[in-house]
Amino acid sequence: MKTLALPKGSPNPLPELAAYLEPFTSLFRRNTSHRSLEQLRHLLTDATWDPLVLDEQRVRLLVERSPANGVLVLDDTRLPQQEKALVGVQHQYTGTLGKQGNCQIVVSAQYVVDDPSTSRPLHWPISARLYLPEVWAEDGPRCQVGVPQAITFASKPELARPLVDRARVWRVPFATIVTDADYGVPSFLQALDTRELSYVCAVACDFGVRLLSEMQQAEVQQAEYANQTPRKRGQPKKPRPAPRHDAQKITEAQVEGEWQTVEWREGSRGMLRKQFVAIRVHAGTGCARHSESHGRSWTGPEGLLLGERPLPEEEGDLKWFFSNLPAETRESRLVELAHLRWPIEQFYEDAKGEYGLDHIQDRSWNGFHRHLAVVMLAYTFLLLQSLEQEVQTNPASGAAFPPYSTAQPSSLPSADTRSAVSGRGVMAD
Repeated sequence: MKTLALPKGSPNPLPELAAYLEPFTSLFRRNTSHRSLEQLRHLLTDATWDPLVLDEQRVRLLVERSPANGVLVLDDTRLPQQEKALVGVQHQYTGTLGKQGNCQIVVSAQYVVDDPSTSRPLHWPISARLYLPEVWAEDGPRCQVGVPQAITFASKPELARPLVDRARVWRVPFATIVTDADYGVPSFLQALDTRELSYVCAVACDFGVRLLSEMQQAEVQQAEYANQTPRKRGQPKKPRPAPRHDAQKITEAQVEGEWQTVEWREGSRGMLRKQFVAIRVHAGTGCARHSESHGRSWTGPEGLLLGERPLPEEEGDLKWFFSNLPAETRESRLVELAHLRWPIEQFYEDAKGEYGLDHIQDRSWNGFHRHLAVVMLAYTFLLLQSLEQEVQTNPASGAAFPPYSTAQPSSLPSADTRSAVSGRGVMAD
């Protein structure tokens, strides 16, 4: 039988790829290691290098060319896996399958240029971490795949906090944080408030809030308690916080005239528009049984609860957002920011379809995170290639990222590199 000889690729990378990788070669200790960027098996297992250091150097390269006051988006994606021995694989819901299945969960941070009017905003990944389910964090299999002993179970919001801190240390130029409802929980919002960071986070229907009018009444009662003569017997009566209400009930109680139709950008099927209502509130936890000093009772700074519903003639889900942006912030601006999360979904789609994000070959903890770092490195290469084409056709854009919202069709990137910036558009709405 005649054997078919497959052509071998050149041992030398493309000139553009060689130039791109040159700043990163010092991260690999051996010459054979940095030459093996095209040989993933060796790169992910045997070579000596730190994926976090690679992430940092790649991000600092992008930061030099990124506009200030961008948006930091936090989200997660699921990677369906057949092999249960892969680190972090657990039977859980995955949107990719639309049902329960074995998968890994990756929590990541993304920089997005703050240009809500365009359907093609520039965006790039910052860093990512594998979510380790409790059964993995507490069980023996962790030892077989090299999970460090220092790694303990952490929820997705708990994993997102160090990603935020990492972005700040690496000087990612963001002004606002945007998340979905999995991260819009009191513990995470408290962490952002402590860091004095601005945010617009989606929240669940039962997200707790306290009304400003009832907060004022509670303050009066607390003052009365403070002036009371101490009881002779028993503990003094402790002041109670203002009542806590669910976000859904508060928005449903608003009169029809408070709901306004807001448009934010052109989508693939026309202008995107929904109805919104904005209410000044305080985020809060606890119930009427808990005193102000109870561990379960918490009242956050004043913020804005944003309710979203479809137009009367349309169908769709109800949504809620909570933001700590200044009171004078326009409602339309809040809507724009709330809907700037989708580029990270586009990145996930491109990373899986074009860069092998869900094609994990190594079972280990370290190999998994090296795989993530290499995928983001490859994504960034094609992103920069696309930007270079734009600069060549539009010299006025200079060294910074070009304004894609005003780019003419003749100056758009080629089909080979465009997915690194805008994908195929299926997630654009």
